[in-house]
Amino acid sequence: MRHYKLLVFILIFGFQSCKTQTDKINGVSFVAANAEVTAKHIHPLVNVNANYAAIMPFGFIKDLKHPEIIHNTHRQWFGETVDGATQYINELHKKNIKIMLKPQIWVWQGEYTGHIEMSSETDWKALEDSYSKFILAYAVLANQLNVDIFCIGTELERFVTNRSAYWQALIKKIKTIYKGKLTYAANWDEFKRTPFWSALDYIGIDAYFPVNDSKTPTVEACLEGWKTHKPIIKSISEKEGKPILFTEFGYRSVDYAGKRPWKSDRALGAVNLEAQKNTTKALFETFWKENWFAGGFIWKWFINHSKVGGQNNTMFTPQNKPVETLIRNYYKTKY
Repeated sequence: MRHYKLLVFILIFGFQSCKTQTDKINGVSFVAANAEVTAKHIHPLVNVNANYAAIMPFGFIKDLKHPEIIHNTHRQWFGETVDGATQYINELHKKNIKIMLKPQIWVWQGEYTGHIEMSSETDWKALEDSYSKFILAYAVLANQLNVDIFCIGTELERFVTNRSAYWQALIKKIKTIYKGKLTYAANWDEFKRTPFWSALDYIGIDAYFPVNDSKTPTVEACLEGWKTHKPIIKSISEKEGKPILFTEFGYRSVDYAGKRPWKSDRALGAVNLEAQKNTTKALFETFWKENWFAGGFIWKWFINHSKVGGQNNTMFTPQNKPVETLIRNYYKTKY
């Protein structure tokens, strides 16, 4: 009888533990602003049932060949600095919102960070030294503030490909400083080649996969489009033994939203709220029920909720659009 009770306890405990592990990361990418945040700014996150926020301080480089990263200066917006990230995280923690700290690089003129590539060994060494100072400063902050996930980089494919040994050493260094979970935000067409997933806790993907070429794609058409990508994503998860985390996901409220979801230029097309809603629903239906999928962070969420988004907005934010209600409902569901 004693052995029977012990077996029942193990089964129940194991089931409960498994259930806890499959709770999804229902996150928003919380955009840095030139102001402190208050409970008023955080209430809309709570209202949409988010349990995580990505905090994104920035470093800046002059161009794709320049090795120096400028960061944490008085010329930056408050939310882009160490002090700003600290204030944001502390306020979000008060509302039981967990954090992914995701320092990012911005190239002047908005050039794609995946194309950052030095032309000499001297410049590569200078970039590595500069990037280490940038990312390790935030690793220290992440550990001090008990951040749940730390993202070691975002869409830096050529840097990663050319300097793999540096990245392996950097990860080891980060682990001596920060004791939480680690990920890297690979672009949707990069993650299959990222060489260090085994050293991290999540396979991070900025999930701007093309799913349909229609002006107003239906949910069903987008579900069909995901059949091209989902098996590959799942196979990488299985190969590495790590869950998938969409470090960014989302669609613009614009015509052809599912065709090239990574496009962010303002002249892309007309407002199409249905296209944004349908593409987003298909993504949730494709991934959120999978036990190898950890969750994700919607791109993007601004602090002044009442003044952004809306029926005439063509950009990524779901705020004050029909898709916000859709996200609220999916984020409320327990998987």
